[in-house]
Amino acid sequence: MFQLEGKVALITGGSRGIGRAIAIKLARNGVHVVVNYVRHRRDAEDTAKEIENCGVKCLLVKTNVAKDEDVKAMFEVIGKEFGVLNFMVSNAASGVLKPALELSSRHWNWAMDINARALLSLAREGVGLMQQGGRIIAVSSLGAVRAIENYTAVGASKAALESLVRHLAVELGPRGINVNTISAGAVDTAALKKFPNREEILDIALSKTPLGRLTKPEDVADVALFLCSDLAAMIQGQTIVVDGGYSIRG
Repeated sequence: MFQLEGKVALITGGSRGIGRAIAIKLARNGVHVVVNYVRHRRDAEDTAKEIENCGVKCLLVKTNVAKDEDVKAMFEVIGKEFGVLNFMVSNAASGVLKPALELSSRHWNWAMDINARALLSLAREGVGLMQQGGRIIAVSSLGAVRAIENYTAVGASKAALESLVRHLAVELGPRGINVNTISAGAVDTAALKKFPNREEILDIALSKTPLGRLTKPEDVADVALFLCSDLAAMIQGQTIVVDGGYSIRG
């Protein structure tokens, strides 16, 4: 249906959660996948096995996307292995969960480097492998536009990420590269387990979601698949919210 067979995708933070779901979804549609990870090697290897079971190639690359030299080296490996890149999903994320007045400059810079600036590095190094055009997708969250307890640094970095996507969309559009954001609602992944009020967040989200269930990683992956397809050829510089309607309830 989507005619993506033989294309190549890079998923940062692709070993778990939303990144893993996107990687597997693309693999099931014939896409060779580069899974970037930094710490969870066993999870990355498990993801690679599932991808390869789809009959496509999987390349595991351990890279800290906050370090420019690591990103450059990663794309050298991708270039040698595949020679081309069609899709790039900036999904790797991190940050400190603290009230605003307890944040240090180090906390702030860490969140910005991983969650926002990394996309700039990825785009700068990756477009050279997108000579025939391509798709860049950033994964954001509702914290980019809403105040969430203890989410100050991460939320601000996600807002910066969404702004960067719009600017990249203008610059890269003439090269045939679509750049968009997927903003996910409350998704019960390993990352959410770090929130001290996780259960409260999930309960509130469920009670306010018109569709009556929480967002799953696979829901986000479905939209990523759509954005990689020709059906999304004229979607550019947008933030697509996947939350079952939660965000419209205030």
